[in-house]
Amino acid sequence: MPLHIETPLLQSRPLSVNAGHPVWLKLDALQIPGSFKIRGIGHACQHHVAQGATRFVSSSGGNAGLAVAYAGRCLNIPVTVVVPETTTARAKELLHLEDADVIVHGASWQEANDFALSLLGEHDAFIHPFDNPLLWQGHASLIDEVFAAGLRPDAVVLSVGGGGLLAGMVEGLQRNGGHGIPVFAVETEGAASLHAAIAAGHTVELPALNSIATSLGAKRVCEQALHCTRIHPVHSVLVSDRSALAACQRFLTDHRILVEPACGASLAALYEHAPALAGFSNVLVVVCGGATATAAQIEDWLQRCD
Repeated sequence: MPLHIETPLLQSRPLSVNAGHPVWLKLDALQIPGSFKIRGIGHACQHHVAQGATRFVSSSGGNAGLAVAYAGRCLNIPVTVVVPETTTARAKELLHLEDADVIVHGASWQEANDFALSLLGEHDAFIHPFDNPLLWQGHASLIDEVFAAGLRPDAVVLSVGGGGLLAGMVEGLQRNGGHGIPVFAVETEGAASLHAAIAAGHTVELPALNSIATSLGAKRVCEQALHCTRIHPVHSVLVSDRSALAACQRFLTDHRILVEPACGASLAALYEHAPALAGFSNVLVVVCGGATATAAQIEDWLQRCD
């Protein structure tokens, strides 16, 4: 049995009225660890257990780390998560709640990741937050569920951080005959590593991340994300931090579900009528979720944007 649940697919009345056409929500914010990450990470963890792994090691103070910790608890496998010094107290609290061993190391995810790799023993499995084919295979199950429900959207909107969700959605579309369905990949302006890669023609490392949407905080997208833009119609969309935060608040009012700013980025493209989405009439948005933000934090961040 998979470790993720099949999440609701519903038509959003507020977003549909706002857009003038049906807008569908795939509510992966309702996954038990709080985000879509458990689809791919759960799949990877089950694979590694079958190969004899006796411990999971990860490097994420956000949703990926939470998914690994949840998977480990479900599978009765110990988990070590290395988080950077910038990780919030709320994220560490949630990791401890899942019985993970939490190590704080380094000023950035890259430093935490290097340290996590140095910890690996012979029977340990390293679970990358976004760059592994096992993750993409698992994430693709989201699209399997959409097509099994009878929905064939004419566009898919999603947020991009490291690119794992994008890679999974493209894999899911292609294995369900959706080769021509465009994907709109939304990033905040201060964390637009996919946008930079498309412009350069190769992956590039951003000099810095300047976005409140820390779950989109990958300085470089995985190579598979850029490859997806070459084998599938993928279009880059940028929104501001303020727009992402405002979308979180509006979505909470409309649907009583709190999501992180990283997820708010994709919702902002719909709420604010991104020109790239003009002309589509049956849009699916991946509500990818996020467990570490609170309503009070989002309000505070919005005030700082003033």
